[in-house]
Parts: sequence; structure tokens; C-alpha cells
Amino acid sequence: MSSLRSVLSIHPGQAASDGAGVRLTRVIGGAGIERFDPFLMLDEFGSDNPDDYIAGFPPHPHRGFETITYMLAGSMRHEDHLGNVGLLQSGGVQWMTAARGIIHSEMPEQEQGVMRGFQLWLNLPRQDKLGEPGYRDIPAAEIPRLTSTGGVEVVVIAGRFDDGQVQQAGAVQRPHTEPQLFDLRLPAGSRIAPRLTDGHRALLYVYEGSLELPGATPRTVTAGRLVRLSDEGELQLASSQGARLLLIAGKPLNEPIVQYGPFVMNSREEIEQALRDYRDGVLA
Repeated sequence: MSSLRSVLSIHPGQAASDGAGVRLTRVIGGAGIERFDPFLMLDEFGSDNPDDYIAGFPPHPHRGFETITYMLAGSMRHEDHLGNVGLLQSGGVQWMTAARGIIHSEMPEQEQGVMRGFQLWLNLPRQDKLGEPGYRDIPAAEIPRLTSTGGVEVVVIAGRFDDGQVQQAGAVQRPHTEPQLFDLRLPAGSRIAPRLTDGHRALLYVYEGSLELPGATPRTVTAGRLVRLSDEGELQLASSQGARLLLIAGKPLNEPIVQYGPFVMNSREEIEQALRDYRDGVLA
């Protein structure tokens, strides 16, 4: 019988503001991001007050990583210096590979109502940081969804879902970091055991309800908290009251991480070059 993945730490999200004043909860970001390698940042945003989101994210640069934006509700327009224009709507995903450089804006396509979702930053390996940038809009209809035999609903955004009974490839597959990104809805009294690769970083972010993690020391995790799990073992999830959560897993790059705002490289010299390139108009 295999051992269970254990809880290494639990992190409450912190209130923050970004862009032109968008209020959000920063779940991953700042000091100690090496612990979450290959994931660099996770933000949750959600409000029915337009003052919290209406200013959006005016044009700003990125280099050296990928951004994944997953909308639960609302509508956001993307425009970038490469000429890409996209509309991210409820249930959809925007997957942007900044690589050597993208300057883009993310602005609300609504003046009222609920806007809710997440943005995850995924690192790129050294050899791809100055590669070709890319952008993809994935509408909700193109993202695979399934219901497990135990009644758990799964949105399979990236990687491959497998609980030993049902399997499903996600909308996105990425080399090197091999990310798995699932949105799970556990009804009250349900459980599920998604299979993860030993050696891969595994994180859980509970955003509604409460989640139970069995094991030698059972843990209950309530909404607004990120769980960092051990890198090996079986994962078992259960909820007596019902829960919604993101399951985020991927292969660590084990490379130096040097971040300065929207630039993530492997050395200070590369960050300084990114700043010069942006200043001189040659970021991409």
C-alpha cells in the first residue's frame, strides 16, 4: 500500500492590489517562491463591486514565464503588441507564453456584475525563456469536463486527469514543467484520488467550502488557503460539507529563480537586460 502525500504547509491568501488598482488575493508570490517551483504566482480575484476591478490591467510587459488566466465569471479583453485580441469569458482560459517578451493589457469587458477567476504564473525552463512568445484563448466549450464515479466534477484545464476509473487529457499539454491544472467540485460526502507523478510539486487551493485530507494526521482545509503537499505518494481528497478547489501540480525545474516584477529569469544580469530591452523598446 503506497503512502499518502503529506501536508508540508498551509498558506492563507493575502489581500493585495495589482494592475491599476484591482483588488485580489495573492495566494503564491513574493519571498520563498522556490518552494512552489515551477509555479511562481497564484492570484484569486472576485467581486461584484465594479470599483474593485473596473480599472483592470493596462499595458504591461512580461518575460520568462507563462500566464494562465481561468475565469469563473465575467469577461476580460486581452490585447498585446503582437496584434492578438481575445475575449476571455466565464469558464474560459487564456494561456499566454511570454517567453522573450509580450506587452499586453487585460481590461474588463463589463461595467457591472461579478468578475471572478484566477491567474497562475508558470515558469519556463532556461532554454525557453527567450523563445517565441505565444497566446491562446480557450473557450469553456473546448475545455474537457468529466464527472467521476463518485460524483466529483472535474474541469481538466491542463495535463491529464486519472483517478484509476476515468481518464481525460486536458485542453493544454506543456513540456518540461508537465503541468496538471484541474478545477474540482466535490459534493458533500464525496471523495476522489487523482493520480499525480512522484517527484512533481503538488498544491491545492480551496476556494469554496472545506476539504479533508486523510492520513496519519488528518487535516481540514477551509476556503482561502493553499496546501503544499509532499512530492511523493498517493493523493486522497474528501469533503463532508462540499468544496471547490484548484489542483495544481507540475515538474520542478530546479533552476535559479530571479524575479523583478513581471520579469522572471535565472540571473540578475538577465533581469537587468530585460529592463534595458523594455526601456529601449526591444523587449520582444
